Amino acid sequence: MANLKVNTVSGIGTEGTVFDGGLKFRSKNYLTLPKGTTTERTATSSGISTETGSIRYNTDSNKMECYIGDKWMIVSTSQALEGVGGRGVSCGGASPGGSPFARVNTMEYVTIATAGNSVDFGDLTSVCGAPGCCASTTRGLIGGGNNPVNDRIEVITIATQGNSTDTGNLTQARTSMASFSNQVRGIWAGGSTPTQVNTIDFVSISSNGDASDFGDIISHTIDYIGGGANPTRGYVAGGNTPSKINNIQFITIMSTGNALDFGDLTVARRMAESATNTTRGVIIGGETPSDTNVIDFITIATTGDAQDFGDLDILRRELNAVFQAPTRAAFGGGYASPTGVKSISQLNIIEKSNAFDFGDLLATVYSNRGLSNSHGGL
Repeated sequence: MANLKVNTVSGIGTEGTVFDGGLKFRSKNYLTLPKGTTTERTATSSGISTETGSIRYNTDSNKMECYIGDKWMIVSTSQALEGVGGRGVSCGGASPGGSPFARVNTMEYVTIATAGNSVDFGDLTSVCGAPGCCASTTRGLIGGGNNPVNDRIEVITIATQGNSTDTGNLTQARTSMASFSNQVRGIWAGGSTPTQVNTIDFVSISSNGDASDFGDIISHTIDYIGGGANPTRGYVAGGNTPSKINNIQFITIMSTGNALDFGDLTVARRMAESATNTTRGVIIGGETPSDTNVIDFITIATTGDAQDFGDLDILRRELNAVFQAPTRAAFGGGYASPTGVKSISQLNIIEKSNAFDFGDLLATVYSNRGLSNSHGGL
């Protein structure tokens, strides 16, 4: 039984109901907030000024918002709920041996909050190496890849194990590109057709359909490039032009247009990968031209050069299954000359330190790509 006790009630039928006094809800369920679109979110409603501290749920962004007197702000959460967030999925790749690269169509997953070995998730529609992956809290997209180079976009429901299904196409077939997302948009940048390109595509993650043109990476056509995002910005780092570069560029995800210069990595390299939380991007490993254990970091909301973060536990490149959570990044697979890698490593994104062991993938694989429902773009 619910109890409601207040001192006075006023404004009924004119300004909306105002409770003057303590208001306590005793429930084991939940409180439903007012909700509406961004367009419906204003500083006034029906002639009534919005008060500082007002909260609502935005149905366009799927985020809770708070009014602070002159603008609406997103209410941030520090950790996804178990069973809702925190799952990372490794997609495709190449298995050592075979002629000459034995691509695979396997997907496997880990629960990022709990160290351990990966578990079978399902299969891609066909064997595929070096696709680009992005995700919302519910859907994961796998785009492009090789064997042969293709323009497919496939979709999975991250919380449910099963095979991927076709959902659309990139603007051009390509592989070895950067990919990242926020809750609304998925982005693919650069890659090779096999000719290197500077194309940036985007899709609405919640909808099936083909990608649209976003803009271009500036100054370079580029492949073997890493990328990451917070809810507002996405960035690309390093790559092959065909020479290895240290350049970092960024875009504003919910706009369109060409990338802008951000800064430089500590060392030029390709085949690095990236993990993010809402503030920090971490660029991991790669080839310099030899395999490297370098880990850099940037503050995504600013611009400037990357700084040293720590070292990988294994020298490797193409460690491209990166599963991201608010504090932990886990990355599995990759290539450590002269063979592939089965191990999964982890690091704490908010603390500058070296990587350490998390568990193992089901099989040795490289050129795999990863997605999660708890990455920094969400």
